[in-house]
Amino acid sequence: LLVEDDEGVERVLNAISRRAAFHSEDEYRLADRRKLARQGAWVSHYEVRDAEAAISSTRRLLRLARKTGKRIHVLHVTTGEEMQMLAANKDIATCEVTPQHLTLVGPEDYIRLKGYAQMNPPVRDAHHRAALWTAVNQGVPDVLGSDHAPHTKEEKARPYPASPSGMPGVQTLVPVMLTHVVDGKLSLERFIELTSAGPQRVFGIAGKGRIALGYDADFTIIDMKARKTITHEWSASRCGWTPFDGFEAKAWPVATFVRGMLVMSDGAIVAPGRGEPTRFVETLPHV
Repeated sequence: LLVEDDEGVERVLNAISRRAAFHSEDEYRLADRRKLARQGAWVSHYEVRDAEAAISSTRRLLRLARKTGKRIHVLHVTTGEEMQMLAANKDIATCEVTPQHLTLVGPEDYIRLKGYAQMNPPVRDAHHRAALWTAVNQGVPDVLGSDHAPHTKEEKARPYPASPSGMPGVQTLVPVMLTHVVDGKLSLERFIELTSAGPQRVFGIAGKGRIALGYDADFTIIDMKARKTITHEWSASRCGWTPFDGFEAKAWPVATFVRGMLVMSDGAIVAPGRGEPTRFVETLPHV
């Protein structure tokens, strides 16, 4: 849910029994600041959607969650202040961080990437990026998300603010974050927690999150010495581009198993799709 009026959010929280996920930006503040958008200036995107829009929204969310006694999950957190608030409220709140917000930085990447750097909440400056890394290594974020929201090259080429927000993120998540592991920004164990055990714990997904008897045998084999360059041409998304074009990856996923079956090997899909409905612990019958 996107945060707008407190009354509406409170109604949602009162109506649910499970955790609710929120895109946390203050819609009233964003509407007031749209006048700051400069034609063709993508760098003004993170001025329009400033840090206070996220901070004030998350502050309100935490207050409403505490008032209703319900659990919340804050998606793609982008500021150090939010991380501090979330760290103080872990009994009711979990949160997500993305490789984009941990890797890209304003204003440099808005100048370099133009519309390709535009997403919501926005890529912020080096101060907030450093604060996100501090929070990652203090154990505050629970989940590493892709925020996968691709748009075509033609759509992204529209002059700001007509250009849409969003970028592809699924395919690059593992090599980008493994490169940060190689560079010493986080441990491999922390990466696994954020991509496997953390999502399973937050959302109560049955059969996932660990390699153990009775679980689904989902796992990825990685080569921590592989060196590859991410390019637009490599992107499998139909949008045909990635904000990480030219990124020199220092580790790479080489195989993926789903429920014990090899489905990807050396970048190629080697088995047909065999998806099954996701099971949640809270909805399973108790014998």
